[in-house]
Amino acid sequence: MDSPFPLLLIAAGFTVIPFLIVSLTAFVKIAVVLFLVRNALGTMQTPPNIVLYGVAVVLTGYVMSPVFAASLNAVTAGGTLTQMPAPAEWPDIFSRGVEPVRDFLMRFTTPQDREFFLAAAQEMHSENAVMPQESDIFILAPAFVTAELTKAFQIGVLLYLPFIVVDLVVTNVLTALGMMMVSPTVISLPFKLLLFVAADGWSRLTHGLVMSYV
Repeated sequence: MDSPFPLLLIAAGFTVIPFLIVSLTAFVKIAVVLFLVRNALGTMQTPPNIVLYGVAVVLTGYVMSPVFAASLNAVTAGGTLTQMPAPAEWPDIFSRGVEPVRDFLMRFTTPQDREFFLAAAQEMHSENAVMPQESDIFILAPAFVTAELTKAFQIGVLLYLPFIVVDLVVTNVLTALGMMMVSPTVISLPFKLLLFVAADGWSRLTHGLVMSYV
């Protein structure tokens, strides 16, 4: 390859991979739910951020593996990985590779979100010759992120409720005993951890997150 321009494009493409992983995969919902669980338990920085991000990446890779495999199969359908494809072939390769991702995003977005972002995009691009379509990635991406954040907070509400009950019970007991100088958090934390462990919380949580994409 005589021109360095294709290599520069490839290098630039790698720089946006973290952004794509965060915005176009299950990472959004999984990471938010994990951090909400930690906040609900009141364990401060335990597990640490790097552990929660690691768990989120592992679960995201597991959930997205069929999509990644389908994209790889679509890209290699023409034997394009046996040699460096010509720049003229890149749009077709990209189109084939992004199709499984498009299908994944369509599955986990709501019609209301897609309609809103499509209408907004059509209004912003009203003077362009080519109008946005509902299946465009830049329409599906914000709709997907919105839907994932909504689902994550819905899960968070359900996770918070039992721990709030524990906090209220402990606070009322301490007040009844006249121990108002004792921090309820110090007393309730062991009970919340016991409840979470007794319910097999981590297994149920990870299983539920994975099954939400099946």
